[in-house]
Amino acid sequence: MHVLVTGAASGIGRATCLRLARDARARGQAAKIAAVDLGPSPELDRLVEELRKLDAEALALHGDMGSVDAPARVVGEAVGRFGGLDGLVSNAGINRPGPLLHYPVDDWDRLFAVNTRATWLLAKAAHPALKASRGAIVAVASMSGSNPHANLGAYGPSKAALIMLVRVLAQELGRDGIRVNALSPGMVRTGMTAKVYADPRIAAERDALVPLGHVATPEDMADVIAFLLSPDARYVNGHDLIVDGGVSGNLLGRLPGLSQITRG
Repeated sequence: MHVLVTGAASGIGRATCLRLARDARARGQAAKIAAVDLGPSPELDRLVEELRKLDAEALALHGDMGSVDAPARVVGEAVGRFGGLDGLVSNAGINRPGPLLHYPVDDWDRLFAVNTRATWLLAKAAHPALKASRGAIVAVASMSGSNPHANLGAYGPSKAALIMLVRVLAQELGRDGIRVNALSPGMVRTGMTAKVYADPRIAAERDALVPLGHVATPEDMADVIAFLLSPDARYVNGHDLIVDGGVSGNLLGRLPGLSQITRG
């Protein structure tokens, strides 16, 4: 598999790169993975080293996915190095919480640039290579894209727009044999949320909210991304797959006083 993954140095992106490399090795192949992150970092260097230990050809690329030119540039570099692409994982994302009444316009524009526009620009640039390979695109959205969450600023709206973008791309690119889907994680233990889970009380309370009993790991998301990229998902197109352990459907079960209701 020849794949490009943005936001690759940590969390879901890192876990996805490693999962794809392990899968390729299990098939007796060597994955070619372009691992894209904002800039050079020890985390990205460690990922490249781990990928090479899994017999993958790893290419570290740097670029701000919120800029106009970086998405096309990194796609061009990956295609030039690998000779094509089979998969694209648009995973880079940011969050700047705040109430909408006081939210800065610059923050709104920045979140939409990274969380929404980047996937469009990546897809445009990767289209010729993915058409040739009849490949697939997976964009990492969020349960906040389909469930309102106050005080997250532009995060929820940008992810909702991403989900619709994926659906439109699926309609337009499906004719070229390119599948486009979204993965919407629920709560996931990543570097971005490490401070939250450092508090044992909060970690336990969050675990208790999930019907499956625990908050997800990045590997839980990577496994689903690998499925969506694989031939096993060959007829899945334009779908937003919510992978949250059931937490976003658990509102009514958390209403106060349910234990006092008796059958009449």
